[in-house]
Amino acid sequence: MPETNDSYKAGDIVYVFYRNPHTQDVANVQSAAVVNHPEEPDKLALFLYEDYYPLSNEMAVYSSEEDANQAYNYYLGDNEVGRLDE
Repeated sequence: MPETNDSYKAGDIVYVFYRNPHTQDVANVQSAAVVNHPEEPDKLALFLYEDYYPLSNEMAVYSSEEDANQAYNYYLGDNEVGRLDE
């Protein structure tokens, strides 16, 4: 289970699921940096692939790569547990 996103601070490295914008059925776990939002300095953002994404509690953010990989395998992996029927 991801921590609440209030527990992160600028400079933290976190892990998120990233879906390839060109190939929607491809996703992976990717590291991202927590930074001060460039347009709203009192808020935090994730810096990932040269873009800023506002950090909110609607995002699944993990403090360790291991936790992110476990969640990824549960929700998106090949195992049957946690997968939605298509």
